[in-house]
Amino acid sequence: MQEHNPSNTKDFSLGLQHVLAMYAGAVIVPLIVGNAIGLTPAQLTYLIAIDIMMCGVATILQVWKNKFSGIGLPVVLGCTFTAVGPIINIANTYSIESVYGSILVSGLIVVLIASFFSKLIRFFPPVVTGTVVTVIGITLIPVAINDLAGGQGAEDFGSPVNLFLGFSTLIIILIILKFAKGFLGSIAILTGIIFGTVIGAFFGQVDFTPVAEASWLHLPQVFYFGTPEFHFIPILTMTLVAVVSLVESTGVYFALGDITDKKIKGEDLKRGYRAEGIAIFLGGLVNAFPYTTFSQNVGLIQISGVRRNKIIYIAGGMLIILGLVPKIGAATLAIPGPVLGGAMLAMFGMVISAGIKMLSRVDLNKQENMVVVAISVAMGLGVTVVPDLFSALPENMSVITSSGIVMGSLTAIVMNAVFNFKSIIDPRNI
Repeated sequence: MQEHNPSNTKDFSLGLQHVLAMYAGAVIVPLIVGNAIGLTPAQLTYLIAIDIMMCGVATILQVWKNKFSGIGLPVVLGCTFTAVGPIINIANTYSIESVYGSILVSGLIVVLIASFFSKLIRFFPPVVTGTVVTVIGITLIPVAINDLAGGQGAEDFGSPVNLFLGFSTLIIILIILKFAKGFLGSIAILTGIIFGTVIGAFFGQVDFTPVAEASWLHLPQVFYFGTPEFHFIPILTMTLVAVVSLVESTGVYFALGDITDKKIKGEDLKRGYRAEGIAIFLGGLVNAFPYTTFSQNVGLIQISGVRRNKIIYIAGGMLIILGLVPKIGAATLAIPGPVLGGAMLAMFGMVISAGIKMLSRVDLNKQENMVVVAISVAMGLGVTVVPDLFSALPENMSVITSSGIVMGSLTAIVMNAVFNFKSIIDPRNI
């Protein structure tokens, strides 16, 4: 028995590292939506807890590869930020019941179109997937920087204390990566977050109030917010959100396939898309939000070098427990924002590196490929830096136009189709 304990402890630590990497991103979506549509504290507590629990369920569904669903890669799912604007709009224009009616239908639609969508794999050659992964990393850097500085809109944004905490966390991670070997090196992010939080406590930046206020047990409830309502426009909107998430997920699948030395085929994509659709549908039943793959966990796998699916199963189990026992989950909210920002800077940077590594196998001596990469990265970064670029266009288009990841990804797909048309219609790629 003693021989297994160290291994179990290590696996637990690696799983916890994944949870901490995605927790803030998963919690922020229900927080923003709940406040924007006027939920009561009790409703908001339910929403956060159920979303965390369903993130775990969705993750396990995706890692569990079977004949029908599951990509079988070490992928972590969380609430998609793409859905925030549309959900708020639907809830305020129609009702919160309409939000969940549209989520349920969109989940079923994703399951139904998975087979067709997976046949589009020829539109995702390395020049596209490498560009998409690079764009994902680049467009997420501002999120890390904002958190490192204290959070967008914070009164102490960019204060010396925040900058010290953020960069101290980053430096600790870099020191561990440079000098630590084996297991300690693989949990560099977790160690950096722990040390950063301890340092933050000395500066009064750690608040355990959420832990004291959280309940011990929180069970899921079917249709907590009422019987779902079904309206055409909300359903169309949430289906578009789901399709956009599939495009993002495709880039992550290929990045993970590259990291784990597994060739991703159309059948793999089909199972991955189905798992995502099932997760969206199940989430809708208990009034959670749509899910997508989380890029920060890809960066974490790249940094740690640990690619085992077992670690992701452990992380998924932890998320389910955190959702059922909010008091434990609330403890992660005590981690100062700048500390998470410093850790995310390292992880998102590694996502960029993964994209560049994929592009290194592309023939960039061909001007067509150079143009695809150049314009797609420029578009993704441009929309991220100037988010109001397309604000004069109809509001229903904001699902696509407001996201640098989506605009960069779609630009890469379309431009590759235009500049490399012959390779797309080549029967060998179909």
